[in-house]
Amino acid sequence: MSLRIQIQGLHDIERFQRPLEVITGLFYEEYELTFASVSDADITVVFSISGNECVRVYGILTEPSTGNRYEADHARDLSCFQEEKERWKQVKYAVFHVYLTLLQQYTGLIQQWGVLTGIRPVKLLHKMLCSGLSKEEAHRQLREDYLVTDEKIALMQDIVDRQLTVVPDLYDLAHEVSIYIGIPFCPTKCAYCTFPAYAINGRQGSVDAFLAGLHYEMRAIGRFLKERGINITTIYYGGGTPTSISADEMDRLYAEMYESFPNVERVREITVEAGRPDTITPEKLNVLKKWNIGRISINPQSYIQETLKAIGRHHTVDETIEKFHLAREMGMNNINMDLIIGLPGEGIKEFSYTLAQTEKLMPESLTVHTLSFKRASEMTKNKAKYKVADRDEISEMMKAAQDWTKRHGYVPYYLYRQKNILGNLENVGYALPGQESIYNIMIMEEQQSIIGLGCGASSKFVHPKTRKITRFANPKEPKVYNEHFVHYTEEKLKMMEELFR
Repeated sequence: MSLRIQIQGLHDIERFQRPLEVITGLFYEEYELTFASVSDADITVVFSISGNECVRVYGILTEPSTGNRYEADHARDLSCFQEEKERWKQVKYAVFHVYLTLLQQYTGLIQQWGVLTGIRPVKLLHKMLCSGLSKEEAHRQLREDYLVTDEKIALMQDIVDRQLTVVPDLYDLAHEVSIYIGIPFCPTKCAYCTFPAYAINGRQGSVDAFLAGLHYEMRAIGRFLKERGINITTIYYGGGTPTSISADEMDRLYAEMYESFPNVERVREITVEAGRPDTITPEKLNVLKKWNIGRISINPQSYIQETLKAIGRHHTVDETIEKFHLAREMGMNNINMDLIIGLPGEGIKEFSYTLAQTEKLMPESLTVHTLSFKRASEMTKNKAKYKVADRDEISEMMKAAQDWTKRHGYVPYYLYRQKNILGNLENVGYALPGQESIYNIMIMEEQQSIIGLGCGASSKFVHPKTRKITRFANPKEPKVYNEHFVHYTEEKLKMMEELFR
């Protein structure tokens, strides 16, 4: 059944529409939000906004069929905000606060992340603490202004504390950069995936052309960094699956990295995602060792074979275990594994089995994702084909992951959220102390520029003084990248010239 919600009393509707749709989607899978006057709405929400230096938002939710009525209000002091953009932002959050409160009252569902529908809640806490707020004051604001529950606030604070232990100079790294290198090929494309990932079989000509373009980018960007004396904090090879290319191609790529980039021997961390076990060979592991790359990912996602088949992963459970042991035997001592909560057909029983199998391997770090229905994925396009657990069972699985990691000595060290994520939950990275990924911290907390090279790679340029973020993306499709990599490299260099002048 689709619910029709009528909203009245808001001007400049385009500023509010999408965020209000996102909040509504936390409560209802199917709904229609209308800002026009209609006679057949299931729910009517009327807002009243008053005040200038202290804005007050008052809201009433009415259910015409029963006459039930709910009220909420929220006030925010705008006197300390000078920029019009920031003042509007505070007004919008006040509206979201009231709207979420009304829907929580009406449905009885509590959203633990409150009105924080963005992907970086921990960054918000960092910002509050850097502004001079005490922990107590920052927590109060999260609780009262953003409606975040105490449980999630405690998780955020644990992660902030851990990040500052792992990277004590986190707030002082804007003079350095990190590098993301995107390899857009995989053995097959998973049903939940929207990353730039193309089946590698039959594409050798495209692969050769792509690698030529990538080497060109690395040389050009590396030359700029050397000339400016800018060091690199971390390097991360993602994709796709970077180990989809051959051992010889990997060897030449890492040789280019050492030749092109400044002071690679001083880079704090180099990670290569080897997420698909069916791409891992002894020859490729030897190449990683040759170039002192000690951190890799081997991602089971699930230890249920039927699930792997359903989501389009063609490796076997046994292959995951076999390749993990092979990597260990060949000296890989910092292995990450990814698990996904809420995969089709899985409930608490299946996820508990996956945790039990993970216990036999004990990787150095474990990223627990909650399934997200990404707009362009195969899974989203064919939702009826992929049945997933309900909100309560998803929450139970997340609780099982939290208990398991705590029991085995893992600590949470980064977190992010996505739209359309099951149960309105989160993705959390856990690690044994001392084995955290510095790149994951840098990409999430946005304290320095991340330069993206390769197909589908996105650059985030963080201004060293203002912290303003400018984004620039390379093409996702290999053919387009192969034809235009020179242009995209030149555009990036212009932006870097502005940033580091």
